[in-house]
Amino acid sequence: MEEDNLQYFWIKSDGDQKLATENLVKGNQVYKEKLVLKKGVEYRLWEPFRSKLAAAIMNGLETFPFQRKSTVLYLGVSTGTTISHISDIVGPSGIIFGVEHSSRVARDFLDRVATFRKNIIPILQDARKPKEYFSVFGKVDIVYVDIAQPDQTEIALANCKIYLKNQGYLFLVIKTRSIDVTKPPKTIIEEEIQKLSNNFDILQTIDLHPFDKDHAMVIARYQK
Repeated sequence: MEEDNLQYFWIKSDGDQKLATENLVKGNQVYKEKLVLKKGVEYRLWEPFRSKLAAAIMNGLETFPFQRKSTVLYLGVSTGTTISHISDIVGPSGIIFGVEHSSRVARDFLDRVATFRKNIIPILQDARKPKEYFSVFGKVDIVYVDIAQPDQTEIALANCKIYLKNQGYLFLVIKTRSIDVTKPPKTIIEEEIQKLSNNFDILQTIDLHPFDKDHAMVIARYQK
Protein backbone atom coordinates (compact mmCIF):
# COMPACT_ATOMS: atom_id res chain seq x y z
CA MET A 1 0.00 0.00 0.00
CA GLU A 2 1.28 3.46 -0.89
CA GLU A 3 0.16 6.65 0.82
CA ASP A 4 0.00 9.51 -1.68
CA ASN A 5 -0.99 11.81 1.16
CA LEU A 6 -3.22 11.35 4.18
CA GLN A 7 -6.38 11.86 2.13
CA TYR A 8 -6.34 8.93 -0.27
CA PHE A 9 -4.30 5.81 -0.84
CA TRP A 10 -2.97 3.54 -3.56
CA ILE A 11 -3.63 -0.09 -2.74
CA LYS A 12 -2.53 -3.17 -4.66
CA SER A 13 -5.59 -5.19 -5.65
CA ASP A 14 -5.83 -7.88 -8.33
CA GLY A 15 -2.26 -7.11 -9.36
CA ASP A 16 -2.86 -3.38 -9.99
CA GLN A 17 -2.45 -0.20 -7.98
CA LYS A 18 -5.96 1.06 -7.20
CA LEU A 19 -7.15 4.31 -5.69
CA ALA A 20 -8.86 3.97 -2.29
CA THR A 21 -10.12 5.84 0.77
CA GLU A 22 -10.26 4.63 4.37
CA ASN A 23 -13.83 3.55 5.04
CA LEU A 24 -15.55 5.83 7.55
CA VAL A 25 -18.37 3.30 8.01
CA LYS A 26 -16.82 -0.13 8.46
CA GLY A 27 -18.39 -2.85 6.33
CA ASN A 28 -20.56 -0.39 4.42
CA GLN A 29 -20.54 -0.31 0.60
CA VAL A 30 -22.14 2.49 -1.41
CA TYR A 31 -21.93 1.27 -5.03
CA LYS A 32 -20.72 -2.34 -4.66
CA GLU A 33 -17.13 -1.13 -4.55
CA LYS A 34 -14.55 -3.59 -3.28
CA LEU A 35 -13.55 -3.41 0.39
CA VAL A 36 -9.91 -4.22 1.20
CA LEU A 37 -8.52 -4.88 4.67
CA LYS A 38 -4.87 -3.93 5.26
CA LYS A 39 -3.25 -4.07 8.72
CA GLY A 40 -6.63 -3.92 10.39
CA VAL A 41 -7.81 -0.89 8.40
CA GLU A 42 -10.66 -1.17 5.91
CA TYR A 43 -10.37 0.70 2.61
CA ARG A 44 -12.90 1.25 -0.17
CA LEU A 45 -11.58 1.09 -3.73
CA TRP A 46 -12.43 4.36 -5.50
CA GLU A 47 -13.60 3.67 -9.05
CA PRO A 48 -12.63 6.42 -11.56
CA PHE A 49 -15.26 5.28 -14.07
CA ARG A 50 -17.88 6.00 -11.38
CA SER A 51 -16.42 9.17 -9.81
CA LYS A 52 -15.17 12.26 -11.64
CA LEU A 53 -12.99 13.28 -8.71
CA ALA A 54 -11.26 9.89 -8.84
CA ALA A 55 -10.91 10.33 -12.63
CA ALA A 56 -9.26 13.72 -12.05
CA ILE A 57 -6.78 12.13 -9.60
CA MET A 58 -5.99 9.41 -12.13
CA ASN A 59 -5.41 12.10 -14.78
CA GLY A 60 -2.93 14.13 -12.75
CA LEU A 61 -4.84 16.32 -10.28
CA GLU A 62 -2.26 18.56 -8.57
CA THR A 63 -4.31 20.39 -5.91
CA PHE A 64 -6.26 18.29 -3.42
CA PRO A 65 -7.61 20.49 -0.60
CA PHE A 66 -10.01 17.84 0.80
CA GLN A 67 -8.69 16.85 4.22
CA ARG A 68 -9.70 16.11 7.81
CA LYS A 69 -12.12 18.75 9.12
CA SER A 70 -12.76 20.29 5.68
CA THR A 71 -16.18 21.80 5.02
CA VAL A 72 -17.58 21.18 1.55
CA LEU A 73 -20.65 22.32 -0.39
CA TYR A 74 -21.37 19.64 -3.00
CA LEU A 75 -23.87 20.46 -5.77
CA GLY A 76 -25.32 17.48 -7.62
CA VAL A 77 -24.59 14.57 -5.30
CA SER A 78 -26.70 12.17 -7.42
CA THR A 79 -26.74 8.71 -5.78
CA GLY A 80 -23.71 9.55 -3.66
CA THR A 81 -20.65 7.80 -5.09
CA THR A 82 -18.16 10.67 -4.97
CA ILE A 83 -19.56 12.35 -1.86
CA SER A 84 -19.15 9.06 0.03
CA HIS A 85 -15.41 9.07 -0.66
CA ILE A 86 -15.14 12.75 0.31
CA SER A 87 -16.98 11.76 3.49
CA ASP A 88 -14.24 9.16 4.18
CA ILE A 89 -11.59 11.84 3.67
CA VAL A 90 -13.00 14.74 5.73
CA GLY A 91 -13.80 12.35 8.57
CA PRO A 92 -16.11 12.74 11.57
CA SER A 93 -15.02 16.35 12.20
CA GLY A 94 -15.61 17.47 8.60
CA ILE A 95 -18.95 18.47 7.10
CA ILE A 96 -20.34 18.06 3.59
CA PHE A 97 -23.53 19.83 2.59
CA GLY A 98 -24.91 17.66 -0.23
CA VAL A 99 -27.39 19.33 -2.58
CA GLU A 100 -29.59 17.25 -4.90
CA HIS A 101 -32.73 18.41 -6.70
CA SER A 102 -34.11 15.15 -8.12
CA SER A 103 -36.24 13.49 -5.43
CA ARG A 104 -35.89 10.06 -7.07
CA VAL A 105 -32.09 10.21 -7.07
CA ALA A 106 -32.03 11.85 -3.64
CA ARG A 107 -33.93 8.90 -2.15
CA ASP A 108 -31.09 6.55 -3.19
CA PHE A 109 -28.55 9.01 -1.80
CA LEU A 110 -30.37 9.19 1.54
CA ASP A 111 -30.86 5.42 1.82
CA ARG A 112 -27.38 4.36 0.75
CA VAL A 113 -25.14 7.19 1.94
CA ALA A 114 -26.47 10.00 4.13
CA THR A 115 -28.22 7.64 6.57
CA PHE A 116 -24.89 6.00 7.46
CA ARG A 117 -22.61 9.04 7.33
CA LYS A 118 -23.15 11.65 10.01
CA ASN A 119 -20.77 14.15 8.38
CA ILE A 120 -23.14 14.57 5.40
CA ILE A 121 -26.04 17.03 5.63
CA PRO A 122 -28.45 16.33 2.74
CA ILE A 123 -30.20 19.31 1.15
CA LEU A 124 -33.08 18.53 -1.22
CA GLN A 125 -33.07 21.78 -3.15
CA ASP A 126 -32.47 23.34 -6.54
CA ALA A 127 -28.83 24.50 -6.84
CA ARG A 128 -30.15 27.58 -8.67
CA LYS A 129 -31.62 28.77 -5.36
CA PRO A 130 -28.62 28.86 -3.01
CA LYS A 131 -30.30 31.34 -0.65
CA GLU A 132 -32.84 28.62 0.20
CA TYR A 133 -30.31 26.16 1.67
CA PHE A 134 -31.37 26.67 5.27
CA SER A 135 -29.04 23.92 6.54
CA VAL A 136 -25.73 25.51 5.46
CA PHE A 137 -23.94 27.42 8.21
CA GLY A 138 -20.76 29.43 7.83
CA LYS A 139 -18.45 29.57 4.84
CA VAL A 140 -17.06 26.40 3.27
CA ASP A 141 -13.51 25.48 2.24
CA ILE A 142 -14.52 23.86 -1.06
CA VAL A 143 -17.45 24.04 -3.48
CA TYR A 144 -17.71 20.93 -5.67
CA VAL A 145 -20.09 21.18 -8.64
CA ASP A 146 -21.26 18.25 -10.77
CA ILE A 147 -24.57 19.26 -12.36
CA ALA A 148 -25.85 18.71 -15.90
CA GLN A 149 -27.26 22.15 -16.70
CA PRO A 150 -26.53 24.57 -19.57
CA ASP A 151 -25.89 27.31 -16.97
CA GLN A 152 -23.82 25.10 -14.66
CA THR A 153 -20.97 27.63 -14.39
CA GLU A 154 -23.33 30.48 -13.50
CA ILE A 155 -24.94 28.24 -10.84
CA ALA A 156 -21.47 27.46 -9.45
CA LEU A 157 -20.60 31.16 -9.29
CA ALA A 158 -23.84 32.07 -7.50
CA ASN A 159 -23.18 29.40 -4.85
CA CYS A 160 -19.54 30.41 -4.40
CA LYS A 161 -20.43 34.08 -3.86
CA ILE A 162 -22.66 33.12 -0.93
CA TYR A 163 -20.85 30.17 0.64
CA LEU A 164 -17.18 29.89 -0.40
CA LYS A 165 -14.42 31.32 1.80
CA ASN A 166 -11.99 33.77 0.29
CA GLN A 167 -9.06 31.66 -1.01
CA GLY A 168 -11.36 28.61 -0.96
CA TYR A 169 -11.46 26.13 -3.83
CA LEU A 170 -13.94 25.44 -6.62
CA PHE A 171 -14.02 22.04 -8.31
CA LEU A 172 -16.23 22.45 -11.37
CA VAL A 173 -17.11 19.56 -13.67
CA ILE A 174 -17.77 20.98 -17.14
CA LYS A 175 -20.18 18.70 -18.99
CA THR A 176 -19.81 20.09 -22.48
CA ARG A 177 -22.74 18.15 -23.98
CA SER A 178 -25.08 19.57 -21.35
CA ILE A 179 -24.05 23.11 -22.33
CA ASP A 180 -24.05 22.99 -26.15
CA VAL A 181 -23.99 19.96 -28.45
CA THR A 182 -23.16 22.08 -31.52
CA LYS A 183 -19.78 23.46 -30.39
CA PRO A 184 -16.46 21.61 -30.04
CA PRO A 185 -15.94 20.55 -26.39
CA LYS A 186 -12.61 22.39 -26.23
CA THR A 187 -14.29 25.69 -27.19
CA ILE A 188 -17.00 25.23 -24.55
CA ILE A 189 -14.42 24.50 -21.84
CA GLU A 190 -12.49 27.67 -22.74
CA GLU A 191 -15.70 29.73 -22.67
CA GLU A 192 -16.76 28.37 -19.28
CA ILE A 193 -13.31 29.02 -17.80
CA GLN A 194 -13.52 32.60 -19.06
CA LYS A 195 -16.69 33.07 -16.97
CA LEU A 196 -14.66 32.26 -13.85
CA SER A 197 -11.78 34.63 -14.61
CA ASN A 198 -13.14 37.66 -12.70
CA ASN A 199 -13.53 35.79 -9.42
CA PHE A 200 -11.02 32.93 -9.55
CA ASP A 201 -7.42 32.00 -10.19
CA ILE A 202 -7.55 28.95 -12.47
CA LEU A 203 -5.15 26.35 -11.08
CA GLN A 204 -5.71 23.40 -13.42
CA THR A 205 -8.00 22.05 -16.11
CA ILE A 206 -8.15 18.26 -16.49
CA ASP A 207 -9.62 16.30 -19.38
CA LEU A 208 -11.47 13.36 -17.80
CA HIS A 209 -11.06 11.04 -20.81
CA PRO A 210 -11.15 7.99 -20.90
CA PHE A 211 -13.26 7.87 -17.73
CA ASP A 212 -15.81 10.45 -18.96
CA LYS A 213 -16.15 11.61 -22.55
CA ASP A 214 -16.36 15.37 -23.29
CA HIS A 215 -15.94 16.26 -19.62
CA ALA A 216 -13.35 18.45 -17.92
CA MET A 217 -12.60 19.27 -14.29
CA VAL A 218 -11.59 22.85 -13.52
CA ILE A 219 -9.89 23.58 -10.21
CA ALA A 220 -9.83 27.24 -9.19
CA ARG A 221 -9.13 29.37 -6.11
CA TYR A 222 -11.60 32.05 -5.09
CA GLN A 223 -10.46 35.68 -5.00
CA LYS A 224 -13.09 38.04 -3.64
